Amino acid sequence: MALSRMASLGEIYSVKYVKQQKLTALPRNIRSFKRISRRNVKSDCDSLATPFSDANVDPRSLKLSKLIRPFGFTVFFSSACFCGATVWQYENMRSHALSMLRRPYPYFKPNDNQKLGSWRRDLNRWWNGLSQGEKIFVPIAFVNVLVFLAWRVPSFHPVMLKYFCSNPGSKVVCWPMVLSTFSHYSLFHLLANMYVLHSFSTGAVASLGKEQFVALYFTGGVVSSFTSFLYKVVTKQPGLSLGASGAIMTILGYVCTQYPDTQLGIILLPVFTFSAGAAIKAIVALDAAGVAMGWKIFDHAAHLGGALLGIAYANWGGQYLWHKKDPILELWHELRGAIK
Repeated sequence: MALSRMASLGEIYSVKYVKQQKLTALPRNIRSFKRISRRNVKSDCDSLATPFSDANVDPRSLKLSKLIRPFGFTVFFSSACFCGATVWQYENMRSHALSMLRRPYPYFKPNDNQKLGSWRRDLNRWWNGLSQGEKIFVPIAFVNVLVFLAWRVPSFHPVMLKYFCSNPGSKVVCWPMVLSTFSHYSLFHLLANMYVLHSFSTGAVASLGKEQFVALYFTGGVVSSFTSFLYKVVTKQPGLSLGASGAIMTILGYVCTQYPDTQLGIILLPVFTFSAGAAIKAIVALDAAGVAMGWKIFDHAAHLGGALLGIAYANWGGQYLWHKKDPILELWHELRGAIK
């Protein structure tokens, strides 16, 4: 298992460049970005200051009242994630019980692979060979790749900027808090985030279960977006943020707190290892310093919010949240009825 906080600095417009451009669209290819200033980078981990109206927000308009809707959405969405995960877990258990009732002797089960074509057999064999963590990682990575490819289509840019970048000054503030966690403009940023997620997903799913993992991942994404909003509003620094780093930091914070003695390493320095407990402390300290000192390299507020959520969930989440889901299970069981 390797630890990496690599992230691209992003390719962004300088303030002067923004003022000179018309409110049209992003450049058609990434090469044109190489000539643009890399100042004012603040992201999760990419940040874009674009020539769109949503990106050019008057800092004076960022008032605390702007946080009411994002806060309500964060509470509602996080609650829905864990309620949905509870129902999902129930349905999986119910489906397994039904399959056992209908097929009490599974060793007589016919080999369905014989009915499939060769490529489908190979695909099934590959999928069945994955761990539970990898089976969760694959669809998440697939969605991230699709969104990354959508950024490559210039005609999609207005929609991408509106819904796949989080910005407290935007007219649309709620759903981008979630969708932006699947959005990467830089290929390096995408690869780095997916590498870290793959490294930690197996351990996290083994500990949490796939349902609870998905709920925590989505909750981490929206909570990190809200902490980014809070920081931007308090400091009067508007800007667009995108990337899965906040959600991944939640998983990283959980794993490192749950298994503090696990030895981690850096991919480019395999001989240098350190404990997971020390790693998460260093990461939190670095992001806290970034927030306090106003560093603009990454969206340190989003990283810090995600990591603190993961740490808190490792210490108290299971005891005070997940293990208290019985009322939801009972209610859903009554709605579904007994197994027949």
